[in-house]
Amino acid sequence: MKQEGSLARTHEDEPGLPRGRASLPADTVRAAQRERLIRAIIAASAEQGYLRVTIADVVSRAKVSRAAFYTHFTDKDECLLAAALHGRRLVIDRITAATQSQPDGATPEHTLRASCHAFLGFLTDEPEFARVFYLELPSAGPNAVTQLVEAQRQYAHLNEVWHRRARKTHPELPDVPREAFVAAVGATTELVRAAVHSGRANLLELEDDLVGLHLALLAGKPWTA
Repeated sequence: MKQEGSLARTHEDEPGLPRGRASLPADTVRAAQRERLIRAIIAASAEQGYLRVTIADVVSRAKVSRAAFYTHFTDKDECLLAAALHGRRLVIDRITAATQSQPDGATPEHTLRASCHAFLGFLTDEPEFARVFYLELPSAGPNAVTQLVEAQRQYAHLNEVWHRRARKTHPELPDVPREAFVAAVGATTELVRAAVHSGRANLLELEDDLVGLHLALLAGKPWTA
């Protein structure tokens, strides 16, 4: 399977981390090991399906020892959860940067579209992570479900912040219950999951749908084709 995203670039064809006199400082080695393991479990899970992945698969792709794996993680579930959290933080950073870069006077709709574009653009750039997060992560057990719920809460908060700011400049926008912010995230999740499952490569094709969905739920605007 071709590795397309930076979060799934592994090291099978590269040397391991240097040892002996050429060795790196201990903190640098630990950080590099963790990064390699996170990338490896994303790549392996996207290619094989998480339930088929073994720790041997992960350390082979990461080009680190099994002992190094257990220095960072107790089991493969913990490794996958760390990878999912790492990717989610990068998504949030991409969305935040996109909204903060909007020019003065940008309309709420333009800001919303920028955030949807950033979100979908990240997932398009990182197809392996998208597959792992939306299709494979629930297989990692109760803690994975907890992380998915936390992700929904975080995205719902972004919706709430957008709505609050939008109403400052457009007070005619309706007040909506907090559940609407969660509902927008849930609908977004299902649209993205279905697209990832179908193998759609360019998730940016969902941009108009996501913008229309959010404006319908949070701004009371008709959702037109």
